[in-house]
Amino acid sequence: MTGTFASADAVELAVVERNGFTESRHAGSAVVLSPEGELLRSLGDVASPVLPRSALKPFIAVAVMSSGVTLRGEDAAIATASHSGTAAHVALVRGLLARASLPESALGCPPANPGDRTAYEDLVRSGGQRERVYMTCSGKHAAMLLACVANGWPLEGYLDPAHPLQRRILDVLERLTGERATMTAIDGCGAPVHAISLTGLARGIQKVTTAASSSPFALFREGAALTEAVRENPWAIAGPGQPDTIAIERVGVFAKFGAEGVMVMTAPDGTTTALKVLDGSSRASTIIALRLLASTGAIDDAAVDRVATELDLWVMGGERRVGEIRATF
Repeated sequence: MTGTFASADAVELAVVERNGFTESRHAGSAVVLSPEGELLRSLGDVASPVLPRSALKPFIAVAVMSSGVTLRGEDAAIATASHSGTAAHVALVRGLLARASLPESALGCPPANPGDRTAYEDLVRSGGQRERVYMTCSGKHAAMLLACVANGWPLEGYLDPAHPLQRRILDVLERLTGERATMTAIDGCGAPVHAISLTGLARGIQKVTTAASSSPFALFREGAALTEAVRENPWAIAGPGQPDTIAIERVGVFAKFGAEGVMVMTAPDGTTTALKVLDGSSRASTIIALRLLASTGAIDDAAVDRVATELDLWVMGGERRVGEIRATF
């Protein structure tokens, strides 16, 4: 059997209720670390490896920023973003490329349409087409290209796991998580993605998001800069109406989703969670993470209640709300 989890290794994290009837269940695993890095909660298997997907982007951004590329504010946020392709997002990506006079064709991510509905409709009306810059990971790719330029590494093959850039990223990931990656796969954007445990993922994200700007170590100084950038520019990391943006704006957390049901989140006090929904659905991952942090007292239950109303968790019966997606631990 291949993969990371079996159903016996997971617990119920959320349900979908329709008129009081439990229609679907989301099982998975989650870990919560105290501000000091101690284990507060463990649900399911948190030791087996998962592919964090875009939840690895903070590590990639820190690797770039500590390799001779100065990124601050919106530029740092777009480097770790899973953006929705609005005009503002695209302008940031193009701005990164312009730093080194790089063409958009240098991006190794595939062409895509904007994920944002308004941006997509504007593109259609203008007669435009799918482009690499609209792809949700294009900010990460632009930042990686800048690291190649800054270090004299070849642009060609920058997504190859053996490329100096990718070796640097893997080294940073393993140093911050305290784990060796168990395998390397290829993400949807074409970049390497490394398998680590949920505990390691939470540990690494916590080190990034609680780092001090005065640290003598570049990794931690850049982690502090990245965290500040994301919290000050939540629109850039995702987009209007997107769960990460909503959670950051409303609760002040650091939030980064990963495809296939992965989520990492750090509360203002440093309490950190990492989770994986077994079926790969992301529809409940944000509310699960928020409820996990609230269960430890790291964030306020009432604040989570308020933000839940903005996360599109309603189950509809015609034009009426007849149920919701809710956490169940």
